[in-house]
Amino acid sequence: MQTANERLADAAVEHAIDLTRYSNGVVRRLIALLNRTDADLFAQLIAALDRVPQSAATVERLDDLLYSVRELNRQAYQALRDGLESDLRALAAYESDYQLKLFEAVVPAAVQVHFKVAAVSADQVYAAAVSRPFQGRLLKEWAASIEADRMARIRDAIRMGFIEGETIDQMVRRIRGTRARGYEDGLIEIDRRHAQAVVRTAVTHTANAARHAMYGGNADLIKGVQWVSTLDGRTTSVCQARDGKVYPLDSGPRPPAHWNCRSSTVPLLKSWRELGIDVDELPPATRASMDGQVPEGTTYQTWLKGKPAAYQDEVLGPSRAKLFRDGGLTLDRFVDRAGKEYTLDELRKRDALAFAKAGL
Repeated sequence: MQTANERLADAAVEHAIDLTRYSNGVVRRLIALLNRTDADLFAQLIAALDRVPQSAATVERLDDLLYSVRELNRQAYQALRDGLESDLRALAAYESDYQLKLFEAVVPAAVQVHFKVAAVSADQVYAAAVSRPFQGRLLKEWAASIEADRMARIRDAIRMGFIEGETIDQMVRRIRGTRARGYEDGLIEIDRRHAQAVVRTAVTHTANAARHAMYGGNADLIKGVQWVSTLDGRTTSVCQARDGKVYPLDSGPRPPAHWNCRSSTVPLLKSWRELGIDVDELPPATRASMDGQVPEGTTYQTWLKGKPAAYQDEVLGPSRAKLFRDGGLTLDRFVDRAGKEYTLDELRKRDALAFAKAGL
């Protein structure tokens, strides 16, 4: 029979897959919304440029004529912000309910007699998500920066186009891209990819805000938080290193660790005795359900150990993979405490013996 911590760990892995699917759906919907506005935006751009003789194309005049384009761009990103806010509010409500039901299903009834599982509200989760920065900024700041960056990219490309004597069609094609390539070869594809990264990371951020709020509300039941990373070749070095690590309930890193992070966390419930409950009074079958142990499972490190050398080389790079296989270095030795990856020169200074063992 699985312990409560093992059940929580299994649920975290399954739920991470569901969140990735949800995130993909949100990205498709919101990027489609941006794409629908692009036709109007570029029609306005062409109309504005048609009114500017090349000989009279001063910076001030171009900026004045781009007002309508700037306004359409603002409206497009306002629609994106509104759509994302709606999706994140819905996610906060779902995650609050999901975490509550999961705790109630996993924590034994004998524990719940003494410790009632505390719920967290959707408003509480959403407020925490939008007031806590990820990747250094609040969600509203990221949305505003993408809008401003895209407009600046369009403006600068137009200025350069006039200086270099490009036709209007050439300017627009360079900014927007070509239909034959799905407009992925235009300058503003950078902003579309950035918008996708913000949306995906905001979903992870909100889901983890729900977990964090749930853990805080049930601190009397929980003694630590375990990092859970996705097991595949796209997992970053920082998430490889943190997978399976246990951190205090009120401190330590939390996902998202980077853009497009797919990692999550799982709470470690206390044992019967840590909760002050006399385990000897419980039926034998019930005693094993709350042992307080870290669940045994496949971490990223053990998973990668079982992969062929060629795959390890692809994921880590040939030198790091050889240090991993032959030099005795674990994945957490490749990054510093903040999650920044060491260069090979830095690693050599720190672990010269490992390089010698690996023959590097």
